[in-house]
Amino acid sequence: MSAEDAPKRVRADAERSTARILEAAQSVLAGDPNASLERIADAAGLARATVHRRFSSRKALHDALVADIGERYRQAVLQARVATAPPLVALHRLAQVVFELKVSHRFAVELASDEECGPVLSGEVREGIELLFRRLREVGAITAEDPLWCRQLMMAVLHAVHVMPPDSPALGCAGAGTGVGQAGVGQAGAGVDGAGVDGAGVDGAGLEGEALSGARADLLVETLTRALGGGATAG
Repeated sequence: MSAEDAPKRVRADAERSTARILEAAQSVLAGDPNASLERIADAAGLARATVHRRFSSRKALHDALVADIGERYRQAVLQARVATAPPLVALHRLAQVVFELKVSHRFAVELASDEECGPVLSGEVREGIELLFRRLREVGAITAEDPLWCRQLMMAVLHAVHVMPPDSPALGCAGAGTGVGQAGVGQAGAGVDGAGVDGAGVDGAGLEGEALSGARADLLVETLTRALGGGATAG
């Protein structure tokens, strides 16, 4: 390894260690918010000194988790292609990714919602979501004119749908009239990185994983578009 490559190797190692720590922290703190940094180090398979070197305090670790979930939301907006994909497809894909994050990164999502941590949504994410609502209005999927209000309502509906139990009848019925349900997103996958969603067996009972997040996204699209003066059949 040349002298020029050495700093790059050190940075890469540090980034990998940080990623392992954050992943372990997400899992450990979701089960026990008061877990020590030592427990997180053990879960990450790293020396305790390494964790303390990366994060000198619990607050530093919390700040990193909030920043990480903020970046994941930014990536979700990019993946949904809010500026170019069919608007309803983009809304469904964005919602599904957010529902998945609420499960896989529950601690960070809750932490970022704390008043002391500030809003998790960056300006870029807020602008992307509001652009999506302007496009939804352009294609006739909604009639509401204020994208800020639309975004705020979306956040409220996201929470309401997320806390529904997996066997809720509403989840089993959602998506039938939207045209962009789980199967519909798969058919329109060119707008979302070609990633379809398996809609088989969505009956509101025993849903889990991708099928559950897809059913929740179905319900969000249907509920939100109707609340905003549309019917989820355009675009």
